Amino acid sequence: MQASNWQVYGQKLSSRLFIGTALYPSPQVMMDAIRASKAEVITVSLRRQTPTQSKSGEQFWRMIEELDRHLLPNTAGCYSVKEAVQTAHMARELFQTDWIKLEVLGDSYNLQPDPFALVEATKILIEDGFKVFPYCTDDLVLCQKLAELGCEVLMPWGAPIGTGQGLLNPYALETLRKRLPDIALLIDAGIGKPSDAVQAIELGYDGILLNTAVAEALEPEKMAHAFAQAINAGRLAYEAGVMPKRDNAKPSTPTLDQPIWQQHG
Repeated sequence: MQASNWQVYGQKLSSRLFIGTALYPSPQVMMDAIRASKAEVITVSLRRQTPTQSKSGEQFWRMIEELDRHLLPNTAGCYSVKEAVQTAHMARELFQTDWIKLEVLGDSYNLQPDPFALVEATKILIEDGFKVFPYCTDDLVLCQKLAELGCEVLMPWGAPIGTGQGLLNPYALETLRKRLPDIALLIDAGIGKPSDAVQAIELGYDGILLNTAVAEALEPEKMAHAFAQAINAGRLAYEAGVMPKRDNAKPSTPTLDQPIWQQHG
């Protein structure tokens, strides 16, 4: 059984997994993993990979085209509003899409987004016609301001990029889900294993964006398949209604106030 479809910026999707294209041991491993993930959206970094860099770059883009997925270019590695906006415009011209994963980093140690620059860059890009997917922290006020600017999708981190720490602050993430019920929310960064993804989806998050957990696995293709199944399981559980936690035990076969069944010979 598959979980229900959803949409981002009017684009209907069946998979709730977005997957990156960096860090794989080879282009073929990348291809196999992306196919195994069933992801319909893949992220690409304009700053790290461009078709004009080399023959290997040309090969990379031929493989990306062969995958025939929706592209989500990102502004990875940008530390200023100007740099991020310029990168976004170059990405739109190159990839012919107005989707952009907006990263404006403020700290090189944990790659935490700069909330002030992120808001400023988001405002500029939305006014320029972009459909912005901002990479942000789990701060409620920041996310509210991004939503007010017109973002239909927000991508808060579970933990710093590449750490695999999972969801460090489930309370904050659950609060975001409750306070922003009409915004598509994806966990971007920090997911280390499929159970982390299940936890996020069971909280009501719409999807997961990941890269390192698959690309650096011993068997990326198998790990991609594991994440695809985990996310589907998490969404089915969320739709079915996860049982609440209780302080007291409750027997699964209650005997009080039940009739006594007797055999009649």
